Amino acid sequence: MVVDQHRYYKIYKPYGYLSQFVNNQNRRKNKKLLNGLYDFPSGIMAVGRLDEKSEGLLLLTTDGKFSNYITSSKVEKEYHVMVDGVISEAAITALGRGVSISVNGQAYTTKSCKVRLLKDTSHIFNRPVRDERHGPTSWLSITLNEGKFRQVRKMTASVGFPTLRLVRVRVGNYKLEDMKPGDVLEFNY
Repeated sequence: MVVDQHRYYKIYKPYGYLSQFVNNQNRRKNKKLLNGLYDFPSGIMAVGRLDEKSEGLLLLTTDGKFSNYITSSKVEKEYHVMVDGVISEAAITALGRGVSISVNGQAYTTKSCKVRLLKDTSHIFNRPVRDERHGPTSWLSITLNEGKFRQVRKMTASVGFPTLRLVRVRVGNYKLEDMKPGDVLEFNY
């Protein structure tokens, strides 16, 4: 008797890709999908999501139990976020304490999280976002245990510093490390 082995992948989801394999929506016909990056096995699913304009670490698996655990509040997700402007200490403190955002049309206060200013961004793949003449930017590290729809973007906007670029660098113990956009690495769980 052959026992099916589950498969596990880390990918660096590039900017402009959807976190899905099949496109059933007529209005999004020409969107880039994950199956354009690699020949994944059947039954593969994205563990959580990154929106089309976000990039970075995305885990894929055929294992539903692994997926449920990783998406739970037991597992931290760390994002490195470029925001518009020179962010203030007050805004960083507010983000860490929790801010009010809208989730499915309802007011929601985010849980407390870890937020710090990033001084060194040399580990982040360089992708131009806008010309320097449009003003200064700041980079933050935001670590969450929850994941509402576009939560990080809504959080930074709520304190007056809209997100210009969002890169997920860590999910639990899994890290982006030196991966580049489009890289796919299979791992054992």
